[in-house]
Amino acid sequence: MRKFAQEESMKTGLREIINRDCEEVVAPAAPRLDMLKNRLVYITGGTGFVGTWISEAVAFLNDQFRFNTCLILVSRNPDSFREKAPHLASRKDIELLSLNVKNIFEIPSDVSYIIHAAASPDNRQHVSDPLDVMQTITSGTGALLDTATGLTGLKKILNISSGQIYGRQLCDMEAIPESYAGSLDCNSINSVYPESKRYAETLCCAYWSLYKVPVVIARPFAFIGPYLPLDRPWALNNFIRDALMNKTIRIIGNGLPVRSYMYPSDMAVWMLRILIEGAAGAAYNVGSPYSISLRELAEKVKLHSQTASSILIKNLNDDKSKVIPDITRSRTQLALDVGISVDEAIKRSIVWYRNIKLS
Repeated sequence: MRKFAQEESMKTGLREIINRDCEEVVAPAAPRLDMLKNRLVYITGGTGFVGTWISEAVAFLNDQFRFNTCLILVSRNPDSFREKAPHLASRKDIELLSLNVKNIFEIPSDVSYIIHAAASPDNRQHVSDPLDVMQTITSGTGALLDTATGLTGLKKILNISSGQIYGRQLCDMEAIPESYAGSLDCNSINSVYPESKRYAETLCCAYWSLYKVPVVIARPFAFIGPYLPLDRPWALNNFIRDALMNKTIRIIGNGLPVRSYMYPSDMAVWMLRILIEGAAGAAYNVGSPYSISLRELAEKVKLHSQTASSILIKNLNDDKSKVIPDITRSRTQLALDVGISVDEAIKRSIVWYRNIKLS
């Protein structure tokens, strides 16, 4: 009984963290999201990081602002969602559908909006099963768009692409604008995911041009916060994991690469706003414009986690790359901006991860 009580207390604490985030970021955006009221939204990859946060945002809008928005979350493995977010999986306004995106041949006729978020950015999957990754993105996007042509009441599709489609950011470029054509090496296994995403964007363009399917594109960059697993092969996740386990915070290279990180409550609002207000045929970067080096990032994790862990810079490479999105288009066209600073994102993430079991 005591263990059960502790688990219930932990779940309550986690929900309170999400509710606070939604009250701070989602609630002020509610007036700009009222087009979602009484609508049915179909989300592929709906139980992943992006889909889960959009579900949290919509659930909050339903509970606090009576949006009456219903979601269909399409997933290969909905059981994992029931374990990760049972409070969402049990809601009457959320339906879980077990289906591979490549096999979408029918979408309910009363769907008003579609968010296409299928495919993982985890590069370990890209290397271990590249053909499945490519087919999921290319064939899945094609199947979805083809089926969507028959929806007479469809208002918009949001295709979630990736900031990785740009390849390496040029040295003299402060931030990457949506107009940048990119610099990918198509003969590299590391290009499996971004090249597939580039093709998917072109496919969206073709359906918009030929069939007038209203598609808008979001290109997400880096995030940190609740529901993002710490075992992903990304620097900040690993820094937090090391700190919370009182291990040395390891920087594989020289600590000079520059990145930026957006908190997921900001991300969820951006995605919904782009879905509703974004111009069909246009692409929008989604991420923070505020840059920080990996060395500075590790120092902030050490500070905010109050760990005794040391920071080890291994200098195994001489990487001095920069990956920062230019969000001018989102700011000027949609009046979007980042509300949660990187310091606050790290603090909130540490609180979240301390409340869950580290694997």
